[in-house]
Amino acid sequence: MPPPDSGTGLRERKKARTRAAIRGHALRLFQDQGYEQTTVDQIAEAAEVSPSTFFRYFPTKEDVVLQDDYDAPLIAAFQAQPAHLPPTTALRNALHDVFASVAPEERDQELARGALIFSVPELRARMLDQFAGLIQTIADAVAQRVGRRTEEFEIRVFAGALVGIALAVVMESAADPAFDYLERFDAALAHLEAGLVL
Repeated sequence: MPPPDSGTGLRERKKARTRAAIRGHALRLFQDQGYEQTTVDQIAEAAEVSPSTFFRYFPTKEDVVLQDDYDAPLIAAFQAQPAHLPPTTALRNALHDVFASVAPEERDQELARGALIFSVPELRARMLDQFAGLIQTIADAVAQRVGRRTEEFEIRVFAGALVGIALAVVMESAADPAFDYLERFDAALAHLEAGLVL
């Protein structure tokens, strides 16, 4: 990673701020006037960017809600865990590493994003489609960690179980404004670690 004062670091921080501003204004507008009623032009105007800039960050209006900024850091933190840890423990540690520094307002935004996804049928349908790609990403990371092949049945089942947990936790968070996402996700992973005993 480049030093904070390098040109690349400054450019990346500026891009991250622009992306966050676009998403923040979009979520506010969706909440205030409804997802369907909000246009890309309105989001761009609120974020003080051009529509073409909006599309450089998000290919569609749906993507401003559906793109998850935490997937890549979470996979990186998972891969950085000590090799002797079982995959579920490594993932629990990675979750804490990534989300421990997330500001309360960012957590609130994530909860609002999850609630919006479940309230808009086309967003919900597209999110379910994206889960196939997420299973592949998780399977790749887990297979690399344990020295096995992504295509192995057990690896794909494990990846599917993790995506199922994520879906269950997001669904629960959409129904409860006071929801602690990290705490519930960790509890769900602990349940998986214990063998999903009912």
